Amino acid sequence: MKCPGQDTQYWQPGAIFEVKCPKCQHKVEFFKDDTSRKCGNCGHRFVNPSMDFGCASYCQFAEQCIGNLPPELLAQKEDLLKDRVAIEMKRYFKSDFKRIGHASRVARYAEKIGKFEGGNLAVILSAAYLHDIGILEAEKKHGSTAAKYQELEGPAIAKAILIKLGAQEELIEEVCDIVGHHHHPGPNETINFMAVYDADLIENLDQKRKENPMDRGKLSEKIETLFLTDTGRETAREVLLT
Repeated sequence: MKCPGQDTQYWQPGAIFEVKCPKCQHKVEFFKDDTSRKCGNCGHRFVNPSMDFGCASYCQFAEQCIGNLPPELLAQKEDLLKDRVAIEMKRYFKSDFKRIGHASRVARYAEKIGKFEGGNLAVILSAAYLHDIGILEAEKKHGSTAAKYQELEGPAIAKAILIKLGAQEELIEEVCDIVGHHHHPGPNETINFMAVYDADLIENLDQKRKENPMDRGKLSEKIETLFLTDTGRETAREVLLT
């Protein structure tokens, strides 16, 4: 069955229209379901300014429905993904508000770090929301919430959630890689990994500090030596030392 929004039998007057090329102002004819058109005068290709992408911004079948998605829509699709990952994380943890709160705070710190350090926020926020997603299985299978068990059980659960949401394969692979060793950085980690690692470290140190106050000097030393990014260190100082 064809999507009704793209089926010509449902089209109304105005479904075929003209738009001025943003480069040369030459008139270019569009059908309402064209994602983009090339100007016959100057050759510039641009996105249909009147197309309502609607469900295409998150539907996993959008490429088959309307053809290759333009970069602007792919960016929107990834932007929506992180919000849907947050919802799935909350559904997974149900009434475990402590773990939901932890993941949400880590995501907030990770977003700040990622923005300043230049990472991919779709990857960073998806990984931040899902970084501890293996903790329930770790408790069930291993009787422990130790980092190594979280990292062992987390990737499969994260992958299932991301596949359900129609995430791109490359994003799924990178997020699962981060989830699978988020407590154990290697020698050549990406900015995306470092943003999640530093964000999780800030939140964990903050919780420890609240439970057992630390000497300010020791805390400062940890901040200078343990963090992987400049923005992570700066954010840690703001959160932990003020």
